[in-house]
Amino acid sequence: MGIIAIVGTSTGAGKTVTTAAVATLARSHGRSVAVVKPAQTGLRPGEPGDLAEIERLAPGVATYEYARYASRLSPEAAARYAGDRPLRLTTVAKSLAALDAAFDLVLVEGTGGVLTRFGPDGWTFAELAWSLQAPAVVVTAPGCGTLNHTALTLEALAARGVPVKALVIGEWPEEPDLAARSNLADLEALVGHPIDGVLPHDAANQPDFLATARAGLASEWDGTFDGAAFRDDNTPEPAGTCTS
Repeated sequence: MGIIAIVGTSTGAGKTVTTAAVATLARSHGRSVAVVKPAQTGLRPGEPGDLAEIERLAPGVATYEYARYASRLSPEAAARYAGDRPLRLTTVAKSLAALDAAFDLVLVEGTGGVLTRFGPDGWTFAELAWSLQAPAVVVTAPGCGTLNHTALTLEALAARGVPVKALVIGEWPEEPDLAARSNLADLEALVGHPIDGVLPHDAANQPDFLATARAGLASEWDGTFDGAAFRDDNTPEPAGTCTS
């Protein structure tokens, strides 16, 4: 399956739970999986971060974190304020290429959005994905503002030659409002096909995460999610608009 970049439209879109869902489904079919978080920010050494959550939700995956910074900033800014050495694109890409040779699937989870800076030379997660020829899974939010954030993310990836493999909503609310429901068709229009997955906002707390992942991701990921049916079930009657 190669290397796949997990890209968020913004912080809090649900990248980590989506990464865990893809990983646990791949593991359930006997594939070896590595999950890499090139940079974790906002945590001190020893504190549980995104990879600890993935290990909890997807037992058996191998996890790798290349840098950690205490300040909740972009990796570039966090390294600068801490006086630490920043990550180098070539070093990260070389390490990921080695993992690609050792595992069936390598999932690389970004930090923040796709154009968040990782180094003083300005390299971003989009450049990393391009250097690896890794397709992207774009994880977005459902509500107001998501159409703009998603369109900009897709444009940034396209401008750098990074193909989009899937669009997933990472935090679907228990009681979706008009904006969330009406945005489904518009998100679909942005990628030109039904969305590839919807995970509930409390997916990480479900007693059977594997079942949640299977129900929330499409068949390409060994799931049962049907994007067109989900859209039809949730699209409201025209009764108002939300500027997104």
